Amino acid sequence: MQYLPIFTKLDDKPVLIVGGGDVALRKCQAFLKARAQVTVVAPSFCDELLALSQQNKVSLIEEYFEAHHVLGMMLIIAATDNEAVNKAVCDAANTHNIFVNVVDDQPKCGFIFPSIVDRDPITIAISSAGTAPVLARRLREKLEAIIPHHTGALAQLAGNFREQVKARFKSFADRRQFWERVFDSSVVRKVQVGDTQGAEQQLHDLLTSTPKPEGEVYIVGAGPGDPELLTIKALQLMQQADVVVYDYLVSDEIMELVRRDADLVCVGKRAGNHSVKQEDTNEMLLNFAKQGKKVCRIKGGDPFIYGRGGEEVQVLAKHGVKYQIVPGITAAAGCSAYAGIPLTHRDHAQAIQFVTGHCKKDGQELDWRGLAQTNQTLAIYMGVIKSPHIQAKLLEHGRSPETPIAIVENGTRKSQRVVRGTLSELATKIEQHQIQSPALLIIGEVAALHEQLAWFGQSEQVNSFAQPITKVA
Repeated sequence: MQYLPIFTKLDDKPVLIVGGGDVALRKCQAFLKARAQVTVVAPSFCDELLALSQQNKVSLIEEYFEAHHVLGMMLIIAATDNEAVNKAVCDAANTHNIFVNVVDDQPKCGFIFPSIVDRDPITIAISSAGTAPVLARRLREKLEAIIPHHTGALAQLAGNFREQVKARFKSFADRRQFWERVFDSSVVRKVQVGDTQGAEQQLHDLLTSTPKPEGEVYIVGAGPGDPELLTIKALQLMQQADVVVYDYLVSDEIMELVRRDADLVCVGKRAGNHSVKQEDTNEMLLNFAKQGKKVCRIKGGDPFIYGRGGEEVQVLAKHGVKYQIVPGITAAAGCSAYAGIPLTHRDHAQAIQFVTGHCKKDGQELDWRGLAQTNQTLAIYMGVIKSPHIQAKLLEHGRSPETPIAIVENGTRKSQRVVRGTLSELATKIEQHQIQSPALLIIGEVAALHEQLAWFGQSEQVNSFAQPITKVA
């Protein structure tokens, strides 16, 4: 982190701007919005700065810059088109240990201006540390599109009740749960439509009531690894949870998106190595919910496709615990798409079967005769260890040794790797290339299309900033 992001209170604090043109004016307006005491030094000034001076909003010093002008200042801006003057301002500020910003000269900046989303009193600042200001601005545009304009009014209302809430709830956890209830209630809608009095009354009612903490479990699919494949609902619930229960298939990039102060519990599962038994995980979710906590059980892929989500939900339902299920992009869909392999194709595969290579020890043997049929695609989850058995059974039941196969390791992630071959080479390819989980096996004629349709990591991607995240009315 090249710059520490901080928000500085500038009410009546002295700041200096050196320069009298349009750039200086923009910086001046930003400081005035923060209620700073602004002094501008320049041999001449634009009409707008002169007007601000006539309104007694700024102090103008019609002089060439001298080092003594920095004395007593808290922040300084050098906004001239004269490099020598800007350097003199920077040197004088540094001599007196005063933060200085030299416009469009990042190496000389002790602080920088971020792109700002203003929903006063909510302020969101975005910075690229001066390396890519246009990129930071485009990120700001996205946030402007998705953050409602009534957010500021909602924050102001919450601020008005802050001391009452602190007096009512002594612990931080209790206060957080209260505010979660508020922001999930119709208080938000009342603020949105301008019913301030109604919102205040409802917030007061919530504050004086004594609801029993009610736990809830979110069974969330995290998708195959790329964090941009998360659903909006998944991200929202990850941010609301008190406890996040996760396994090894959830990528580090996705885990970075959970709420910072949530308790993280790993129940990591890998083939042949379950650090926590499924029964213990079920009990854990139940106990957390009974404690009144919001629990996010986040799983790689989709929770109801080889994710054991059904087993967990059965336990929750049996004990009357509230739950939500958020589907995710399953590995077969995500990995095949990122490998450029269509799972169905009119010329090659009219059917698809999802298969797991890792079943219960006493589970039934798979229908290998049905799986060995032509003109269909097999997407095999957790099949790396059992690949010799899978290969042998498919060949035994009539699948051609020349059937195309693809092994997609770490699908959708930056480290994605695709290994191609034929069914007769499946186990050998996995051993030769030292394939590690997570990996998906794709068996069928469509696997041969990888060479023709591969795109991820091989070509310039569509500009993700081309459109806003959501349409604005």
